[in-house]
Amino acid sequence: MSSTVIKSGEVPRYNANERVTHWIVAITFLLLAASGLAFFHPAFWFLTSLLGGGVWARILHPFIGVVMFVFFALMAMRYWKENVIQPYDREWKKRLSDVINNRDHNLPEIDKYNIGQKQLFWTMIITMVLLLVSGVMLWRPYFADAFSITLIRVAAVVHAASAFVLIVGIVVHIYSAIFWVRGSLRAMTRGTVTHAWAKHHHPLWYRRVTGSTK
Repeated sequence: MSSTVIKSGEVPRYNANERVTHWIVAITFLLLAASGLAFFHPAFWFLTSLLGGGVWARILHPFIGVVMFVFFALMAMRYWKENVIQPYDREWKKRLSDVINNRDHNLPEIDKYNIGQKQLFWTMIITMVLLLVSGVMLWRPYFADAFSITLIRVAAVVHAASAFVLIVGIVVHIYSAIFWVRGSLRAMTRGTVTHAWAKHHHPLWYRRVTGSTK
């Protein structure tokens, strides 16, 4: 890979299949968040128009949820090893004030993902599973009749709470990719990052994929 990297002038971060999977998850998430907010409060009911109105939104919401879960599961199986939290991640987290104040020279070197990205990854796994399980329990007319009203009420609370946590996490993720760590978004649009970005933000990963000793 190192010769390809040098010739291209950029560092490959995500291939085409990875990017397609990511954007399917992202688009289905947006549709689910919009329709879910519409079901949660009347003030957001206008968002059901994204799925063709209230009736269609109620029909499509759970099916889209299954699609999102399946494609996220593919991502999780691909990335889980790279998201195992390492000792240098914990040390990086201890120096969060240096991160916020851009004192990167004080930070330990990290691999492909920082601890914030790793924590979001594991949070997404937990919330996705909870959303799937609770969503199945709420899914009429197919499954809900198999559960008691008490379990359905618990499922409704779990579903709403999990959705809230996931939405907050994704908002932070989007903000970080677009505004905080500039240059991150191109990894999911073009599939590559610059050498300077890779060396600055993920030096261990940079050396691993390029074979560089610096």
